Amino acid sequence: MEPYAPSSAAPGDVPGNVLGNAPAGVQGAVTVARALELPALRRGLPEVMAAGDRLHRPVRWAHAGEVPYIADLLKGGELLLTTGLGLGGRPAEQRAFVRRLAERDIAALVVELGSRLPTLPAAVVDTARSCGLPLVQLHREVPFVAVTEEIHTELVNEHYALLRRAEDVHRRCTEVLLGGGGVPEVLRLFADFTGNPVFLQTPEGRLLYAAGPSPAPPGAAEPLQVWDGLGAAGLPGGVVVDVPGHGPAVRARLSVLPVNAPLAPVHRIAADRAAGLLAVVLLQARQEEELAARGRGDFLTDLAEGRLEVAEAPAQARVLGFRPGPGPLLPVVTRLPAELVPADGWSALAGAVRQELARVGAPVLVGVRLPEGRVPLLVGLRGEDEREAVAGRVAAALRAGAARAGLRPPVVVVGGTATWATAGAELRHAAEAAEAARSDRPWHDVRRLAVDVLLWRLRSHGDGELAAFVDRVIGPLLAHELLPTLEAYLACGGRKAETARELHVNRQTLYDRLGRIGRLLGVDLEDPETALALGLALRARRHVGGRGRGGADGPLPGQSGSGQSGGRVG
Repeated sequence: MEPYAPSSAAPGDVPGNVLGNAPAGVQGAVTVARALELPALRRGLPEVMAAGDRLHRPVRWAHAGEVPYIADLLKGGELLLTTGLGLGGRPAEQRAFVRRLAERDIAALVVELGSRLPTLPAAVVDTARSCGLPLVQLHREVPFVAVTEEIHTELVNEHYALLRRAEDVHRRCTEVLLGGGGVPEVLRLFADFTGNPVFLQTPEGRLLYAAGPSPAPPGAAEPLQVWDGLGAAGLPGGVVVDVPGHGPAVRARLSVLPVNAPLAPVHRIAADRAAGLLAVVLLQARQEEELAARGRGDFLTDLAEGRLEVAEAPAQARVLGFRPGPGPLLPVVTRLPAELVPADGWSALAGAVRQELARVGAPVLVGVRLPEGRVPLLVGLRGEDEREAVAGRVAAALRAGAARAGLRPPVVVVGGTATWATAGAELRHAAEAAEAARSDRPWHDVRRLAVDVLLWRLRSHGDGELAAFVDRVIGPLLAHELLPTLEAYLACGGRKAETARELHVNRQTLYDRLGRIGRLLGVDLEDPETALALGLALRARRHVGGRGRGGADGPLPGQSGSGQSGGRVG
């Protein structure tokens, strides 16, 4: 064996004659090779006896010990200093001693030769080689306390250097944000620092942003190509850091993939700090979106309640970013149960809805009204003939936005087409209809909700007349199995053949059921006035929290699964 010869590398570099192809990710760290170059160990004339190609292993700590069970006291990454007292006298004990250290994944074993141990036993050397454990012998005695002090000082200095580099990146990212930059600029800066592609994704793994180093290394793939090939699975040695949200929630994840170069410990530290900045940026973006959405909601509410001069409305709408053409306006109101929207969920809802509405292909002004739990909108149409198609697209976007925000399907009511002079009244009418409608279909046409709005107004008086009307007209059927038959019969306009097909029963069975219904209620179902009263009672039933099948959330009579509501009572 040749004595270990320190290299002339600058402090912090890894000696090339010792490491060979050392991973770049550990350069600058305190490695075994770096420790052997420190003055205290160099005075001991170190000689590498085994695993000389693994001296690039990082040293986490230095420890001195002389007991046979020293391995039980270690955690891994230590450079162990010993005079050999704990090796044991028999080859079997010596092999077991070295194997236990290798299993603990220590950085290296350094044995000081002397009167107690003139030479290293062959069993120790052979076992270290077979286990790939760096083994170093010192030909001269050195004070172990001086060795540990020097190594620990190097570790502290190295950690401080890492923190300074991470702090520099953090400072530059902060300057970018203060200069008006956002998430993309922070990611590009961080990608330049790591030399690798950087990604921001949702907790579920959906990609939000991607950035690569500039200039890109020769032959490097584009960040999106890397994501398509690897995605959230990442690469071994990558860094993934949670971007915190409200409380314990995770808002996003920052990923750095070692595609172009290995990652160093400083990259993990810098990623943690960048994640904190990104959390502030994302939170600010959501707050700004919520504030803007509230401002647009206040404008629409003022328009609906007549607190805004009609002549001023178009100019104020342009300031808010709404520039419709000369065609009609389409008011839309979405109702969400406010108690189901978390306190910090309105900003997420506003952002998700705006992103979905961007695909509608028509100018849209969307606001938020927290007190009422509503999302009012105005849509610019090119002509009256667009109403049905645009209403369907808008309703689909609103429901998709609510789903992205983790909410149940909302109630969507589409008003009649309007001008600026009539838009306020149509918004007010749609808002009232939204209170009376349900979320059982993609959208409701306000023109077919007149009866439900009337019943809702009666119920809102709170005098019990509506509930008394329901009990008086259909009370005996409220908890009866025949109630669905009456609902289907009225929905089919009293046409018995169609009703039988709807219920999947033969005509005689239907006739028997209708006869029983007539006897229970004491009415003639063929009478038009009776049919009208029964239909109104069935509709009113949900507004008063009716009992029996369907209850307050049950299907309304005369409503099919189409986009509009309306009944046929003959």
